[in-house]
Amino acid sequence: MVQLFKRKYPTPTPPPKGGAKPSESKSPSLRGRAFRRSGWGGVVLFLLLITGCQRTFQPLERPDARPTPVSFAIDSSQAGSIADQNWRIFFAESDLVQLIDTALASNLDLQIATQRIEQARAAFQYSQGYLAPQVNLAGSVGIDRYGRTTQSGIGNYDLNFSPNITPSQAIPNPTPDYFLGARSTWEIDLWGKLRNRRKAAYTRFLASEEGRRLIVTSLVADVARYYYDLLALDAELEILQKNIDLQKRAVELVEVQKQAGRVTELAVQQFTAQLLNTQGRKSLIQQQIVATENAINRLLGRFPQPIARGKSLLDRELPGQALAGLPRQMINRRPDIRQAELELRAANIDVDVTRAAFLPSLNLNAYVGVNSYRLTTLLDPASLAAGLLGGLTAPVFNRRFLKADLRQSIAVSREAFYRY
Repeated sequence: MVQLFKRKYPTPTPPPKGGAKPSESKSPSLRGRAFRRSGWGGVVLFLLLITGCQRTFQPLERPDARPTPVSFAIDSSQAGSIADQNWRIFFAESDLVQLIDTALASNLDLQIATQRIEQARAAFQYSQGYLAPQVNLAGSVGIDRYGRTTQSGIGNYDLNFSPNITPSQAIPNPTPDYFLGARSTWEIDLWGKLRNRRKAAYTRFLASEEGRRLIVTSLVADVARYYYDLLALDAELEILQKNIDLQKRAVELVEVQKQAGRVTELAVQQFTAQLLNTQGRKSLIQQQIVATENAINRLLGRFPQPIARGKSLLDRELPGQALAGLPRQMINRRPDIRQAELELRAANIDVDVTRAAFLPSLNLNAYVGVNSYRLTTLLDPASLAAGLLGGLTAPVFNRRFLKADLRQSIAVSREAFYRY
């Protein structure tokens, strides 16, 4: 084996007569020139990468925002707002409060929003995992058959004749490979890409919570609106029933007057037509009541059923003037605006994440375990193996995919800006 892998160096040639230097004396200069050329090539390649990164990391151009008015036609003394009150205090009726509680517990849209919050929370926890090393338990079995004309095949064949190994240590061909241990991969966050990804996921988690608040606000408002529409329809139905009773009495009186010869048949038909018109209006109101009850039941997440309500709207005391508050306060309270603002922040962070993908990334790979080519010696202390590998990689030929991803993230950011 020693003779097989022994390097054969060329015999030095004596210098020619006349004082000329041997040809080998020029080789260091040639190697220096080749090194300088390769060094300049590396510098040029590095400059090209930096130039491309500079073009990629240009500032994000924001679209022009629509100018807002300087003032609003509202009394600035109305500092208070009905939004400062809890809806249980504002809607003091027990039947309405019970309906709203049922809606908050069983509404399907609200349950969907809750699951979206869980999805955003899981995405945030998933993004946190990138910052820590990934450790996996691994067990692998493989087999390799080396050719007799390959370096490994010749080396293994020659090694079996070495006096330093025992017959039990001879390498078979094909050669099995058994490994049992742990493998780890870890990407070092050099440019904040992983931290920004976690930040974007957390921002979207906050946006999902604002989306749930928006559904809760809309749900409370819709249930209350349908409830008072139902009370208004009940009051209208009550008025129509009184008119029907009066009109029936009027038709009876007109018929009596016709029999007495004081009016004609035309008057009887006019009063009868008016009665039928009012009865038709009553049927329409009854249909609207059923439709409103179905709308409330849909918000409550249950099948159609009668809606319990309190006293008539005509017997209620309506509240006084409700303070809407200042426009700035109303905007700050709106959950949809806060959700759109958080979505915009997350989209802008995504742009930074996609830009960081153009920069080199540092990855560490490590393993520790037992490795052997014989299953009987796999658990021996001599089979303990470990390794560590660090690599710095930078995208060169796949930048087209990264540029497309960057353009997509910029478009999503502008879409979120317009929505906000």
